[in-house]
Parts: sequence; structure tokens; C-alpha cells
Amino acid sequence: MGFVSLSSCLRPFLLFPFLLGVFAGTCVAPETPPEPDARERVALAETHLREKLALWQRRLKLEDWNISIVMAQPKELRRRTLGNIRWDADKKTAVIRVLDAAAYQMPFLATLRDMEFTVVHELIHLELSSLPRSEASRREEEHAINRLTDALLLLDREDNSTSR
Repeated sequence: MGFVSLSSCLRPFLLFPFLLGVFAGTCVAPETPPEPDARERVALAETHLREKLALWQRRLKLEDWNISIVMAQPKELRRRTLGNIRWDADKKTAVIRVLDAAAYQMPFLATLRDMEFTVVHELIHLELSSLPRSEASRREEEHAINRLTDALLLLDREDNSTSR
């Protein structure tokens, strides 16, 4: 039988804190990507919104419309709004104006989600454009469209998370 010293028995236990310290620095949560600068925000947002416009036009059965998106500065939009839509029903053309991505004061991912909300919101206005409207019903219409937009985007995000 060989002699086992106390130090050789404790060596693995003494080594453990050292190894823990070495490996603790390598186990890092994923980093969030850096925020793009103002010019990059605009270019990335325009590409993102073109893709989202095509998707939502198809989903809302508005493919027969020629719809474009224009980035707008805050002074070009009504107070407390993030976008609007103008359409010509006879020509089936529409222009959606969305607050420019560089004008947002929030993280870029939140900006893209907000801009998509605006696009879907305005497309629902277009879908409902043949219904009678009045200034008296405008507030209720906006509230209903906001709720519909929330519901559609929530379903879209749930579908995307389960398809991964």
C-alpha cells in the first residue's frame, strides 16, 4: 500500500477554484449587436420595410395596389403621429409615410417593430377605405385599427417563434 499525502488528496479541490476562475471568463452571454448609426438605420429600415410591405400586402390581399413607403421627418407628419397614408382608389396607388428611422429615440430593433406597426396600421386604413368615414368616428376607427394591428403582429411573431 502506498502512502497518500494529504496535499495530493486536496490537490483536485484546490485546483477547482482555479479552473472555475479560468473558465468563468469564457462563458459569456451573447452580446447584443451595436446600434447602427443614423445613416445605417435609415438604409436598414428602408430594406426591412420594403420586405414587410410586400409581406403584409400579400397577407391583406392588397397585391393589386401599387404602394410605396416614404421616410418622413417629424415636421412632415401630424402632431403625435408616426405615419400616414394617401391613396387614389381609382388608380389603386398609395403612399405610406413613416417616421424616418433616424428620428426615433429608441433602440433600433424597437424602431423596426414600431415602423412595421405603422405600415400594417396604414394598410388596414387602406383596406377599410371603402367604408363610410366621419370625423366623429375617426377616434374609434383609430382605436380599432390599433387593436387589429396589435393582434396581427402578435400572431405573426407567435408564428415566427414556433416555426424556428
